[in-house]
Amino acid sequence: MPLAEHAAVAPLPAGQEESFVAIDPLEYPGWDSLLAPHASASIFHGAGWARVLHETYGHTPVYLCQFDGGKLVALLPIMEVSSRLTGRRGVSLPFTDFCPALKANDQNASALYHAAMTEGQKRGWKYLECRSDDEDWTNASTSLSFYGHVIDLRGGVDEVFKRLDSSVRRGIRKAEGAGLQVEFSSSRQAMQTYYALHCQTRRRHGLPPQPFRFFENIQRYVLEPGQGFVVTVRLKEQPIAAGMFFCYGRQGLYKFGASDFAFQQLRPNNLMMWAGIRHCVELGMTSLHLGRTSLGNEGLRRFKMGLGATEEVVKYSKYDFLSKQFVTDVDRAEGGWFNRVFASLPLPFLRLAGQMLYPHLS
Repeated sequence: MPLAEHAAVAPLPAGQEESFVAIDPLEYPGWDSLLAPHASASIFHGAGWARVLHETYGHTPVYLCQFDGGKLVALLPIMEVSSRLTGRRGVSLPFTDFCPALKANDQNASALYHAAMTEGQKRGWKYLECRSDDEDWTNASTSLSFYGHVIDLRGGVDEVFKRLDSSVRRGIRKAEGAGLQVEFSSSRQAMQTYYALHCQTRRRHGLPPQPFRFFENIQRYVLEPGQGFVVTVRLKEQPIAAGMFFCYGRQGLYKFGASDFAFQQLRPNNLMMWAGIRHCVELGMTSLHLGRTSLGNEGLRRFKMGLGATEEVVKYSKYDFLSKQFVTDVDRAEGGWFNRVFASLPLPFLRLAGQMLYPHLS
């Protein structure tokens, strides 16, 4: 549904258009070092995440950059998603919770978004979607909204533990009292253990799991280089919950979690989350973002708030090149007829569905 009209993309004033270049960070030596001066840079701006998306799904990096004296002063990372089923479009970035443009504190990024739209016209994109809320994108309006939750990790482990809701603390103690054990790893074996639980959880939610190669590439290009870890909770030798955390600079991000529902009464998720939070504190992280939460998922929202998080709203914007308008979108993660269909499939068929579908999604 159209939300706000936008005129056709007009040319920038002379000299400005040339100041933006499209970069493939996978072919740019020392890409991550360029991000260091930007406090808002996250794991999603880095070369590791770009390689995960490119090698898993074949998406083409089109990172719009502005340089000054060899320094990166502005960046809008975009992947071109090209599918025979869903068309060609620019997304900043696919399978990413949020991805703000990087810019200097006093910089207006309107020319950066203009350059991205010009690039989209040239490449024949259906639309350009940016997963951030930036008033510098002229006339942009919200296409989708989610909750975001951030935990302040400053003050040390004891202080962070005190901020947990009392019910969460009781759940942690119950899990510890039941003899559940926690381990941390960045190995391929840990990722395989996580993926088995992930497939169970996705089926329970009526959603196909992403293909294993997605998680295999995360392990290879994010976790193995030291930018994250997997927390696994075991009852004796049996894994019953696991979570994946990313680390970048002093920012942590909880990206994925899964569990065996048969053991929920032991509160393994409480222990898994607390173990991940505590480990981030010990690694020197000052904040932990818990990813996006659908507005209709009140249960997950309450759980994240119980971890002592503050709440924000994460907004996306989407420009349709055909209608020359910003448009609204629908969060299809939950509540559709397809959830019942996927929940009824045996796991091998559900995994096959994920392998077939995800290259066309974003």
